[in-house]
Amino acid sequence: MSLPAPGWTAQDIVAHLRSIGTEENRAGMARFGINIATALGVGNTDLRPLARKLKRNHERSLALWASGIREARLMAAFTGEPKKITIGECRRWAGDFNSWEVVDTVSDLFVDTPFWRTLIEEFAVDEREFVRRTAFAMLAWAAVHLKKEPDATFLSYLPLIEAHAGDERNFVRKGVNWALRQIGKRSMSLYAPALALAQKLADSPDKTTRWIGKDAVKELSNAKTLERLAARKI
Repeated sequence: MSLPAPGWTAQDIVAHLRSIGTEENRAGMARFGINIATALGVGNTDLRPLARKLKRNHERSLALWASGIREARLMAAFTGEPKKITIGECRRWAGDFNSWEVVDTVSDLFVDTPFWRTLIEEFAVDEREFVRRTAFAMLAWAAVHLKKEPDATFLSYLPLIEAHAGDERNFVRKGVNWALRQIGKRSMSLYAPALALAQKLADSPDKTTRWIGKDAVKELSNAKTLERLAARKI
């Protein structure tokens, strides 16, 4: 097969991925808690450069997702078009989530859709572990990437974080924690309210809530975090 090119079909991409996957990589993924049931054994160090060569293509991303293969689904996220994917397609993809890694990668695509806030609200109340994690992974990515979004948007999400801070499921609690930390690190105006919430959670009698709060307090109180915020002069 020739070198990767924008004209490659989903089938071309999957064939290429099969040719470069290794069992060693699959074993390494498993050690990080990645679901390898459909994994071919191709790391992100290979997937991301490939995605850059292929460029974005909505229809192809849907075909890649439909394959069910771990690497193909990551490529679907890397090369999908957030302005073309529909809210229904996002919901269907979320229903297929079975690994934190895929959740976090696709969430980065979802936050660039025009309906990202609707998805967060829907996914946060969904009882499925990976779908609920998606809400908070999206919130974390949004706090980092959506530079033009007003801080008031993220301030309004602190009650949502507090509401789900007691969800003891591993991937949800880590997602909630991630969102809280990223909001607190977004700007000086968000720092104080995020830290206040983290301190409140840290004092909770609930074990999960307390862990989320203490871990967030630790990072938000770090000298380097404060230095970075001060340097932004926001």
